[in-house]
Amino acid sequence: MEAVSRAIHARPELKFAEFHAQEVLTGWLTESGFTVKAPVAEVDTAFVAVHEGSSPGPYVAVLAEYDALPAIGHGCGHNLIAAGGAAAAIAALRTLPGHPGTIAVIGTPGEEMGGAGKVRLADAGVFEGVDAAVMFHPGDRSLTTQHALAAAHLRIRFTGVSTHAAKSPWEGRSALAAAQLFLGALDAMRQFMPPTARVHGIISDGGQAPNVVPARASVDLYVRDRTAASAEALVERVHKAAHGAALATETEAEVCETGPLYAERRKNTVLAARFGATARALGLNIAPGDPDSPAGSSDIGNLSQLMPVIHPYVQVARLGTPSHSEAMRDAAATSFAHDRTQLAATGLARVVCDLVTDPDFLAAARAEFAAGSRAERAARSRAEFAAG
Repeated sequence: MEAVSRAIHARPELKFAEFHAQEVLTGWLTESGFTVKAPVAEVDTAFVAVHEGSSPGPYVAVLAEYDALPAIGHGCGHNLIAAGGAAAAIAALRTLPGHPGTIAVIGTPGEEMGGAGKVRLADAGVFEGVDAAVMFHPGDRSLTTQHALAAAHLRIRFTGVSTHAAKSPWEGRSALAAAQLFLGALDAMRQFMPPTARVHGIISDGGQAPNVVPARASVDLYVRDRTAASAEALVERVHKAAHGAALATETEAEVCETGPLYAERRKNTVLAARFGATARALGLNIAPGDPDSPAGSSDIGNLSQLMPVIHPYVQVARLGTPSHSEAMRDAAATSFAHDRTQLAATGLARVVCDLVTDPDFLAAARAEFAAGSRAERAARSRAEFAAG
């Protein structure tokens, strides 16, 4: 497991270019008795590694992420997610070589930067028939559950007219000025956004030369909130701000998505409690997540709308180490991180084994999932009624 993790960490690859990571993982899984299909769903770096049991039963998937971040590398510790997930499935197979049902590892590339690898695979039917999916995430603390925000991934393109910035600026219309005004409008809106919202971005294209009025400029933006519905409501306000900035600067604005919406994450406490009990028995101090704590977003939120899933966090770095940082990248290659990943893999393997052998355990997880689905439908109905 550690060798696989270090091999992936040493050669970080961005979303949908994770060919080395795919090769390392699928080679290990093939040697361990899994039947591997790669690529899948027209995603070149995705894979499905399956071991069919000796009798019919549940289909349980362990998820692997293995993409890195630009400039930073594995600052989110996906090398640990991938190696630990594969180790969990291999451990489950070694524990139960004649298991019922299906144990699988599904390689889900492109989680970072709005790639939405899991969404693409789900839309292509890769998760059809899967009864439950499990994974873990490294962090600076250990939590059995953690909420995650819904996130829209946007690009706002402004188009103006270029001209010489000194000789005849009045003949131009600056797309960069539109982008700056748009960002100012967002800042003016922040007081009037829900306190749970997060809107942040960069100017990804601001022109090429100081003496040319930019005819094109782009802002890449993430819009997040507690639910998909509230995030989408904020997106509508972003559209208005973009077109208002374009109107004021006599430019044109176009708002497009750079990736699918990431849904909020639904927790499954039945599965999370089993993982937590196993981890505690191995000496890990792991606590329930705080629903009011700051959170990011992940495409596993979309899967959590389709089936029971868990996404616990296991501490691999000093408390306070930020994710998506060089400090987390360095921590993800330490012996301590690999010791903790072995522990996390053991917890996931316990959950996988119990899911394929204990019908009551799976039934309880399904019942919680179904109850959550009914509650969400009722909440949406109330919101729609209130809106008129």
